[in-house]
Amino acid sequence: MKTMYILLSLIMINTCEWSTPDPKDHSSAVWNPTEIFQDKAKAYFASGCFWCVESVYESVKGVEEAYSGYAGGKTKNPTYYQVITGGTGHAETVEVIYDPAVVDFATLVKVFFDSHDPTLLNQQGPDRGTQYRSIAFYQNDEEKKNIEDYIAQLTEAKIYNRSIVTEVKSLSKFYYAENYHQDYEKNNPNDLYILNISKPRLSKFKAKSPELLKEEKH
Repeated sequence: MKTMYILLSLIMINTCEWSTPDPKDHSSAVWNPTEIFQDKAKAYFASGCFWCVESVYESVKGVEEAYSGYAGGKTKNPTYYQVITGGTGHAETVEVIYDPAVVDFATLVKVFFDSHDPTLLNQQGPDRGTQYRSIAFYQNDEEKKNIEDYIAQLTEAKIYNRSIVTEVKSLSKFYYAENYHQDYEKNNPNDLYILNISKPRLSKFKAKSPELLKEEKH
C-alpha cells in the first residue's frame, strides 16, 4: 500500500496541473501582446501541456515568440483553474508568432505532428483530460487543407499504429493564459514537471527534426 501511494504521488507530481504554482503566490493577470504583434503571422496548436508546446515552437527557426493560452471552447475569458476542470471546452493552446519568409505554415504543422502523439485521445504524456487534446487550428481554407493533407499523408504512410485523433478546428477565439504560464519552462528550469516531462519532450523533438532548429547561442 505504501509503495502504491508513493508511485501515485510521483505520477501526480509529474503532471502539468500538479506542478502549477499556487495562484495565491502568483499574479493572475493576463498580458495581452496583441498590439505588439498585430501585423505578424500567427498559428495556433494544442498538443498537451502548453508549457511543453511553447518551448518546442520557440526552438524553431523563424518563430519569433510563442504564447500559452486557451482555445477551442465555449467559456469567455477562462482562467486556468476553470480550464483544467474540462468544463470550459478549451484546450491548452499555443499562439505561434512567426516570420513566413523563414518558416511557413506547412512546416509549423510538421512541427506539431513531430512533437507529440496525435493518436492519443484527450491525453499527452501524463496529462489527461479534454484540455490536453490534440487540435490543429486553422484560420482560412488554405491552412485547413494543409493540415488535412498532412494528416492524409501520415495516414497513407502508416506512420502510426493507431488512427490520428487530432481535431482540425477553425479558430474562433484565443485567450492568453495568466502571466506565470508564459515562458514557464525558461523561468522554472528546476520544476519537476519541466525536468521529467517537458525537457525530454523537447529533446526528443530536437533529435527528430534538427534541420528546423535555431542555432544554439553559446
